[in-house]
Formats: sequence, structure tokens, C-alpha cells
Amino acid sequence: MHKKWIFNQLMKIEPQIMAIVIGTTDISLIPGISVAGASPELTHYTPALDVEYLLLGMPKTMEVIPVTPEGIPTPALVTRAVAGEVAKLVVNAGSRITPKVPYVDLGGEPGRDFRRGPALSCEAARNILERGRALGCELGRLGCIYIGESIPGGTTTAMAILVAMGYDAWGRTSSASPNNPKELKIAVVKEGLRRVSAPLKPLEAVCEMGDPVHLAVAAIALGVSECGGVPVLAGGTQMAAAAALYKGLGGDLAKLHVVTTRWIAEDKSADFMGLMEIVGVKNVYIAGVSFAGSKYEGLRAYERGAVKEGVAMGGALFYALSKGKDVLRLVEAEYERLLSAGVAGNVN
Repeated sequence: MHKKWIFNQLMKIEPQIMAIVIGTTDISLIPGISVAGASPELTHYTPALDVEYLLLGMPKTMEVIPVTPEGIPTPALVTRAVAGEVAKLVVNAGSRITPKVPYVDLGGEPGRDFRRGPALSCEAARNILERGRALGCELGRLGCIYIGESIPGGTTTAMAILVAMGYDAWGRTSSASPNNPKELKIAVVKEGLRRVSAPLKPLEAVCEMGDPVHLAVAAIALGVSECGGVPVLAGGTQMAAAAALYKGLGGDLAKLHVVTTRWIAEDKSADFMGLMEIVGVKNVYIAGVSFAGSKYEGLRAYERGAVKEGVAMGGALFYALSKGKDVLRLVEAEYERLLSAGVAGNVN
């Protein structure tokens, strides 16, 4: 009964702002580890392109919408289509390519390949924590804040952060690909862990094995909750790492909510609910949307395990369902607009 009450209350709390945290990690350059871009090198452009398109309706840095190597569109398409009226705030935690839209800069830096050395400098991590927390506090005064992300390679760094903190997260994070490269991810994380002695404290785990985005998401959520707001992490298995950092840095998990998509919840190659359980997150919600009836192959591919989450898609879908919107019609209309504009093809 208590769970249902929380669910109903969250349904009634509209997001005042969707904060989209962007950043990059050199882990995404490892061949085969990320499909959040048409090639490993182009994954560093994906976060900037995502938020440019989300805010402006067209990308600026390159005249193409981010897609997988198979041409399946970014989850930003869904977020824009179903939650266009919700205010968006871009937060740059450390992106190799800075977007050509207004953003808040947390003074972070792009994540490095943690197999070769620390992922972040201590100074950058402190900046992200302090400034993210301050930003979250100001946002929290507005009420309910959804926090999403765009970071190719982020499911690997999420696993690395969790394992480095002592959680059993081996092979349990998801992938934007229908074929989750779990063994590759595990091998990469194991190689990085040879440099350190786990378990590590939260900031140590991020500096050694993480990336700028997960820390920024946690820091913003901390600030929101400390200043009376409702922090809602809108994302997939990566949010287990953000929640673990939030908890480890003193956050109250009773105040934290996580919203994701049905595609993440049903992903048999990962363990979203299991990760939430081991971290201790109780307030978890699923946006039960299907694209099986779409007339577009690029959208039906979501039903076969492509994409699954990102750019606050789960939160946007959850919000749209609470408003009684015809989600598929809205998403198809936006997809048609992109197709007619000629920008929905592969990034080559």
C-alpha cells in the first residue's frame, strides 16, 4: 500500500525541469564496447548532438541525428517527442565535444581510459561534486527534477564504479546494443582494477574507475534532495552507479526515485532490478511503452533490444503516460519530421 501511495504521488508530481547531464569517457573508444554512435570515434560527438537536437530540433555540431551503427535513432528523439513542453537544462560534466546550445558547466573533464590510469583528476571530481550539489540545491527549490544522461560507454563505467565500491555488478549493466558485450566489458573493468585495491570510497571509485557523468548525476540529486525537491533519476542500469554514489556521499535513498523503460526492466542480458536492490533503491518505476506497432523499422528495433534508454527517455515516457498522451503517435510524427528533413541517417 505504501509503495502504491508513493507511485501515485510521483505520478502527480510533474517534473519542473529535466536536467540532461552530458560527458564522455575514452572507454567508448574501445571497439565493440558502445553502439551510441556510428563508430567508436564518433561516440564523443553523441552527447553534444543529443542535446543540440533535444533543445533545437536539429543538431548543430554535425547535420545528423545520433544513431547506432544500424541507423536506429537516439532516445533523444523520444524524449523530445513526448515531453517537449517540459523545460530542459543541459549540464556539461565533462564532454570532449561541447554542445552548441546553452549549458551549465560543472568544471569537470572528459573521462580517460581507466585501464591506463585514473579516469578523472581529483580536482575535476571535487568540482563536479561541489558545483553539481549547488546546482541541484537551486533546482530542488522548484520541486520535482528529472535527471537524465548522455554518455557513450557509460554502462561499462557504471559497472566499474559499482564494482570498485564493492558491489557485485559484474555483467549486470545493460547495453544500447541487442547483443550486450558483457564479456568485453568485464575484461575491461578487470584490467582497470589491477591498478587499485577495491573497495574504494565513492570519490576514489569515480577518480580511478569512473567518468564525469555518474558523479554529476549523483551530486545534482544530492542537492535536490537536500533543498526540499524530489530527485528522479531518469535512466537505466547506469543509474544504479549514480544511486550508489548518492548513497555513499550521504544521500537519503528514501528520497530518491528511479524511472526507466520497460526495455531496460525486461532486458535479460542485464539485471536492472537486481542492481537497484543491492544498492538499496526502493522507489523504482517502469514506463510500460511498446513500439511493436510502429510502421517504422527504426522504432520497432527498440522491441528487439536496441537503445533501451538514455537522454531521460524513461522519465519522459513516464511523464507522457501520466498525461495520457498517445506516445507512439507523437514519436512517429517526430521521426517523420526527421526523415523528411534528411537528418535521420547514419553518422558517416
